[in-house]
Amino acid sequence: MFALIFHRLIYTALVIMIGLLSQPVMSQTSKPSPKVFKYAFTAAETGFDPAQLSDLYSRILTANMFDALYTYDYLARPLVIRPNLAAGMPEVSSDFKTYTIQLKRGVFFSDDSAFKGQKRELVASDVVYTYKRIFDPKNKSPSVSGLREEKILGMEELREQATKSGKFDYDREVEGLRALDKYTVQFKLGEVRPRFLETLTDPGIFGIVAREVVEAYGDRIMEHPVGTGPFKLDEWRRSSKITFVRNPNYREEYFDSAPTEGSSSLAKQVYEQMKGRKLPQIDKVEVSIIEEAQPRWLAFLGSEHDLMERLPAAYVNVAIPQNKLAPNLQKRGIQMQRNLLGDVTFSYFGMENPLVGGYTPEKIALRRAIAMGQNSAEEVRLPRRGQAIVAQGPIMPMTAAYDPNMRSEMGVFDRAKAMALLDMFGYTDKNGDGWRDLPDGKPLTLEYSTTSSADYRELNEIWKKNMDAIGIRVEFKYGQWPELLKASRNGKLMMWGLGLSGDSPDGAGVLALGYSPSKGQQNHARFSLPEYDELYRQINRLPDGPERKALVEKAIKILVAYMPYKFITHRIGTDLTHPWVQGYVRNPIARDFWKYIDIDVQKAPPP
Repeated sequence: MFALIFHRLIYTALVIMIGLLSQPVMSQTSKPSPKVFKYAFTAAETGFDPAQLSDLYSRILTANMFDALYTYDYLARPLVIRPNLAAGMPEVSSDFKTYTIQLKRGVFFSDDSAFKGQKRELVASDVVYTYKRIFDPKNKSPSVSGLREEKILGMEELREQATKSGKFDYDREVEGLRALDKYTVQFKLGEVRPRFLETLTDPGIFGIVAREVVEAYGDRIMEHPVGTGPFKLDEWRRSSKITFVRNPNYREEYFDSAPTEGSSSLAKQVYEQMKGRKLPQIDKVEVSIIEEAQPRWLAFLGSEHDLMERLPAAYVNVAIPQNKLAPNLQKRGIQMQRNLLGDVTFSYFGMENPLVGGYTPEKIALRRAIAMGQNSAEEVRLPRRGQAIVAQGPIMPMTAAYDPNMRSEMGVFDRAKAMALLDMFGYTDKNGDGWRDLPDGKPLTLEYSTTSSADYRELNEIWKKNMDAIGIRVEFKYGQWPELLKASRNGKLMMWGLGLSGDSPDGAGVLALGYSPSKGQQNHARFSLPEYDELYRQINRLPDGPERKALVEKAIKILVAYMPYKFITHRIGTDLTHPWVQGYVRNPIARDFWKYIDIDVQKAPPP
């Protein structure tokens, strides 16, 4: 018996040795293939300094390089705020005026020469410095108007002093923004602010920076992002391609986001697949700037890109006929996510423009007629291929303030009423050329700013067709996105169409589009009405409830009545991913999704 066992052991050992010898010998220097995630933006970035950004695309990039104090849970629905740089939820006073926050310890910035070879830990003074930068007039931060609304004690006086002297005093301590110790920061507010926590969640614009980095690079800080986030900038070809690599200093963090009752079945699958994995999971991210839909689509089909974010409308009938994934894509294992987005598209009228602006009855009538003459449902049906719903106002879906049953003149298309309104206020054809003129006989020609991409050309055709039908001439002025954005903020455009994505689960923040102190930032139309401004301030002071809801509805009615904006659609986004992409779930607000996804290198094509 012993001999039999002995011979079996020898036989087993020989089999194992033969098996080992038959395996390929791996070089000691060989490494596993890097996990590279590739996709495209439809518009160019403007830079990488959170304080100076407002455009969506740049904010996506900075959201993955910088950290905010808090973030939104990746999978939980409805949205849940959770600590990020903060060690826990804030200590909040009973009057919602004081927020005290403890920071995590051992959080480090990515390496940079500004730190002179030392690892640099993030501390409370960095949070104070970051928020002060937004108030510095030199930075012309688009976020300053929103942050000023929070009434951080002492910051307004500090900003006024800087405006007069030409220099912002970063070393002057203010009551409302202090580092109580190395790891404790406190905000004190001059008004009740029940939703102030939402102001601390967006790394795209409130990502924490280090003072020595900003001072080292000066006016070139837009080119030198240094944050504590999971990725850092590696290469940058402006308006072409941007490459990011894993930040080796990133803290130890694991996938612990869990779905809730309102989460999708996909979220539950992702949780089971990803829970406990160390973040980030990928090594490199390549973002290309491709404005035209066709090359974006072909890059995805050719497996050059891993994600087709928001399928272009031109390819809806090809990729998702009847809103179902096409059989040829199913065979390739491509995955589809289709969601009503928390966004709104709109066209605005420059309220300081002498032709379409103003608050007199005839100017209001002109804007209302143009808005009623624009067929939003036709835009949904044709250029958007059914991938949107008609907007009745500014409030975005997927937010608490959104009412899907609300109806208003904003969603009305009535060509006969539009023409009657124009006739009533003297906008008639006075010289017989077939086009309406102003009441004083001068030409009535709308100048609509736009880009030249195919997507926008289709939208412009709807505008021209509908304006032609009511006798109003429209001319399109073409430009690049960054230049148009700059001109818009300076009040140089008569009309422009763009979209806005939500940045809070509340949703009422979008009403800043009409708040006069937000001119040059969120308020593209430069609308100014004291009654509206006071309503907006009251809305921000009140806790959630019926009283606040009634004020939100009143503010919307004012925007509908004066029509500084024509709110047109809320888009439906369809995202497609190749089968080697794991963990991707669209979040209605959070943009820092790179760290949650993974690439199965066994299925993916070589990088």
